[in-house]
Amino acid sequence: MNRLLPLVFLAGLLGTRAAPPVPQDEAPAPAPAAEEVVVTAGADASTAALRVDLDEIIARPRWTGDVWGVMVVSLDNGDTLFAREPAQPLAPASNIKLFTTAAGLYYLGADFRYNTFLIATGPIRDGVLEGDIVVYGTGDPTFSNRFGDRLDVWQAFADTLSILGVREIRGAVVGDGSYFDGPATGDGWNESYMNASYAASAGALSFSENVAMLQISPADAAGWRPHVELVPGGEGISVVNQAMTTAGGSTRITARRIAYDGPVLVTGQIAAGADPLLRSVPVSDPARFAAGMFREILSRSRIMVSGGIRSAMTASQSAVTGRAVFAPAFDSQPLRVLAVHTSPPLSRILEIINKRSHNMMAEQVLRTVGRVAAGDGSVEGGERAVLAMMEQEGHPPHALAMHDGSGLSVLNRASAGSIVELLALMAESPVGHQYWETLPEAGASDGLRRMYRTGAERNLRAKTGTIDNVSALSGYVTSASGERLAFSILSNNVPSTWMAKRVEDAIGARLAEFARPRTAAADAAAPPAARPATAPTAAPAAAERRVAATGRDTAAAEASDAARTHTIRSGDTLDALARRYGTTVRALEQANPGLDPRRLMPGQSIDIR
Repeated sequence: MNRLLPLVFLAGLLGTRAAPPVPQDEAPAPAPAAEEVVVTAGADASTAALRVDLDEIIARPRWTGDVWGVMVVSLDNGDTLFAREPAQPLAPASNIKLFTTAAGLYYLGADFRYNTFLIATGPIRDGVLEGDIVVYGTGDPTFSNRFGDRLDVWQAFADTLSILGVREIRGAVVGDGSYFDGPATGDGWNESYMNASYAASAGALSFSENVAMLQISPADAAGWRPHVELVPGGEGISVVNQAMTTAGGSTRITARRIAYDGPVLVTGQIAAGADPLLRSVPVSDPARFAAGMFREILSRSRIMVSGGIRSAMTASQSAVTGRAVFAPAFDSQPLRVLAVHTSPPLSRILEIINKRSHNMMAEQVLRTVGRVAAGDGSVEGGERAVLAMMEQEGHPPHALAMHDGSGLSVLNRASAGSIVELLALMAESPVGHQYWETLPEAGASDGLRRMYRTGAERNLRAKTGTIDNVSALSGYVTSASGERLAFSILSNNVPSTWMAKRVEDAIGARLAEFARPRTAAADAAAPPAARPATAPTAAPAAAERRVAATGRDTAAAEASDAARTHTIRSGDTLDALARRYGTTVRALEQANPGLDPRRLMPGQSIDIR
């Protein structure tokens, strides 16, 4: 949406929520010894059988040199059901997105929205803006057709200028991406990523997910250079056209960058009379790419720009970054915020990151977390925020090193134990359900298209991960006896990631089938698993707010006073309900014949006995 703001105090608008402080120089805790995280004593027969089965599943490929880190923990009972090298630091591939998205929810909240500002650097007189028009970004990745027409924002900004009577801009259109710091790509990215659309650079001001689309059409005659145009328009990237139009023959056109900060080189041939073809390529300067598109829309709206386009990528180049107050009384050349675009909520972005494994959006979120929580809009700032989140919530991450937010870097490291720590933290946090909802669901058409016709179907939720010789799957599943399980499966040095994923599927299905006997004493005594010492800094849980307001735990009173039925809510398990109502899982199952503890449906009513 657009809001006209004649005078705005920009401080406070760059983020919509305050965040907890992040220690700037905090050394990570040493990794625990394996025996500190593996619980083996006193295992019942069901658990012992599970361990034997999982060992056998992992050994099935009969590879040599492969390395596995696997951990399974009951979130309801707090015991470790299985562990294979849980403290071993391994490449996690896209499982690193679990940390990125968790930190986004923790520090920003599911309802956080990005702001993008339209700013004038000079006065408007007689229809002329005597200065630059600046588009200042704070990391919004949603100027994309995934969220509607990607040109809508630029058209709304142009409409704002028209309403203000602007017919000419004497200065330039400036794309300001200085809100982020550091390199736009991850440390340890392969050179082959340079021209991969799935590895587009991050940018505080972005457009079309920072991927340009080139339309290449044959020239009017053979021997001439073909026509190369940006779609849907603009002039925000540099193109070197070395292709040729030929009288006949096949069409072979390549568009690629030869350096991350270099131009796009178009080579090959296209036959005269051939249909136009499209080629996509990541852009090296996202802010300039965005500014070029905005200038195109201004031109279509009959607003003339005299000064061309440029980008501002550092605070020294920016008229905005580092300045908190804009008002005529304080500045001889005042800045004026003309409009603000607000993004869709962060929850929608995180769902795309985890369900579609969207790398560019993950990079945007990690840098945003770094800027908001640590004052450093870089990968390093984001990593510090993630480590602080885990430390502050009593789940220190062992063997975690983040060199990007997406998992593309071969230098990233995490252990199965550190991922399970994260999953436990999020399961008990006020944003746990929103986090769970972002994860792909087994057997779902928009999720994991795997584990059909097993107990994991429509039950297991987990994030995948794949890079060369690396596969990963980590998330949650409910066992056949209704226990919530958190698990992480990391494999490195595997000759076939396809086969590694079959191993992951077999483990997921076996966990969904796992059942162990329960007793009334065990139901009553089972401790909450891996509960953080303090809740995340989102609003306290409803029960906590009621206790604070009334001095008594009205949630417990409501549970005992209500009719002996319960309406299932998202995240409910039989084990948790048994503890809440002072009964047992067996009693709940007997009171509700045919109830499947793995598939409790929100809105379903069950009897309590």
